[in-house]
Amino acid sequence: MKLSRSIFVTGAAVAIAAAGAAWFLAGPQTTLAKDSATPAVEAAAGQSAVAGAGRIEPASEEIRIGSELDGRLKRVAVEEGDRVQAGQVVAELENGDYIARVSLAKANIAQQESLIERLVNGSRKQERSESSAAVREAQAVVDNARVERDRRRTLLERGAISRTELDTAEREFRVAQARLEAVEERRALVDDQTRPEDLTRARAELDAARARLYESEAMLAKTIIRSPIAGTVLRKKLKTGESVSNNGSSPIVTLGDTSRLRVRMDVDENDIARIAVGRSAWVIAPAYGATRKFTGKVVEIGQALGRKNVRTDEPTERVDVKILETLIELDPGQTLPVGLRVDAYIAQK
Repeated sequence: MKLSRSIFVTGAAVAIAAAGAAWFLAGPQTTLAKDSATPAVEAAAGQSAVAGAGRIEPASEEIRIGSELDGRLKRVAVEEGDRVQAGQVVAELENGDYIARVSLAKANIAQQESLIERLVNGSRKQERSESSAAVREAQAVVDNARVERDRRRTLLERGAISRTELDTAEREFRVAQARLEAVEERRALVDDQTRPEDLTRARAELDAARARLYESEAMLAKTIIRSPIAGTVLRKKLKTGESVSNNGSSPIVTLGDTSRLRVRMDVDENDIARIAVGRSAWVIAPAYGATRKFTGKVVEIGQALGRKNVRTDEPTERVDVKILETLIELDPGQTLPVGLRVDAYIAQK
């Protein structure tokens, strides 16, 4: 009876030891992609691979669409998940003041063009006739004032009027003469040809007015926010009526070209010699099952080591390791959510 119990205990111990050994050998493979600081391993199919954590992103990366101007959103024209084309309007700022600036600039241009036309064509026939008539009228007033002055001078010599009356006549004569000189100068100006410097100045002012129009139109165009690429709206950050700033701290929407996906993978510094552009690769997303592979190839390898981009939230994860960013482009037709964390593998030769 004692012998049988001894055999039973011994057998149980051997079984436990065997199970522990199996767990020890299997453990690194099951937790491989949870820590990017993992050396090259044997993949499930027996193929040697470099493993690391990665994250799904659009081939275009995520593009943050903001405003170059401070203001308030008049409307946001898209929702999350919408497909947009390059140049499509995604948002618009309140822009009444910018529209008014454009209208004012156009009015200034019209005014300057009218001035140049007048300088080139010279005065109209009606203006010349009017200036000549004004000269004749002023000359008649001078003649009458001269006759009245001479008459009062004669009366003063006879003692028929006071000196004050003569002074009044003298003053009216000088005023009439000044008036005549003014209208004669006006007629000379109307009859004279445009001076080259006047035309040059007017044309320079027209160029300045056009430049102000271009500036106003450019500012108005900046109130209309357009998509720089064809892609999908990934996130809508702001809503109609909210304020937007040009410092880029809060984009209006984020876009990405999800027609092609790629994985940004963290490769441990100890494994960088084992990877190369063009190598086949695959990723496994736990949410889709541990046996389903999403295939692709390495399209870009970073040139400088840096900090980890993808955290696994595992208590045993090391965060002090250096990694090399590596981009894996997935084969067409495979769909995964942007931002999803995955286990990435790069095949060895």
